[in-house]
Amino acid sequence: MDPASAATAPEAKPRRRGRTAVLIAAAAVLGVLAGAGTGYQIQYQRPDTPLPPLAQPELKQPTAPAAKATPLTAAEDTLVKTDGDLRKLLLAKPKGAKDWAIPFADDGWVSLYDYAMTFDDQKYMFSQLNQDAFRRLAAATWTVGGSTTYTDTEIRLVQFRDETHSYAEDHAYDMAGYMPEADYAGHDGQLIPGSVDGEAWVYYKPTITAGYLPEYQARALARQGDIVMDIWLTSAKPITGKAIMSVAKRQLERL
Repeated sequence: MDPASAATAPEAKPRRRGRTAVLIAAAAVLGVLAGAGTGYQIQYQRPDTPLPPLAQPELKQPTAPAAKATPLTAAEDTLVKTDGDLRKLLLAKPKGAKDWAIPFADDGWVSLYDYAMTFDDQKYMFSQLNQDAFRRLAAATWTVGGSTTYTDTEIRLVQFRDETHSYAEDHAYDMAGYMPEADYAGHDGQLIPGSVDGEAWVYYKPTITAGYLPEYQARALARQGDIVMDIWLTSAKPITGKAIMSVAKRQLERL
């Protein structure tokens, strides 16, 4: 082709898809549909094939309602004890013992405020006990002997609302934690038989106050459910480990 003819030639346009390609695509779709329909028709006309039996044996259905559960006895149901009058769980005052001149408890009960006042950091303990779901505290106190031979006994049962957390366990653990320090018993305690983590301590040194007789102390701590047992013995004469352990074991048995 000469240059003049090339200059006047029309521009080439892209080729349009022909009808043949469309017909081929439509035929392919119809073929797939026809094949699926034929397969479904053949499967539909075949007889049902039973499934193989299950490996699990047939479950037996109850023919009668279950037997009625036997209610727990008072000895088995701990809530009968702990949700009742907590004062009834306290050891009774021994024969011949006298009440304190100024009782620690008001008719056997001690308020949160009065309990917090027994700690060194009173403000902190009031806030902490209130935060830790303190529920109530029952206490018993008595004294035996004379002015130079006396022994005072104080038993506290501190109960918490352990609904979402064991605050009783925390409280017992915290108090037992500082007992080995020099300002307190000064040594590790002796485990209380029959308790989960209970311990008893006899203070190595008496408390000396000018104008007064030396004062000896012993303490026992244990936890039973949501109740912390806290026992103090204070005496004008040395206290034996056997003495504090005896009171602790007898009180623990009542919980």
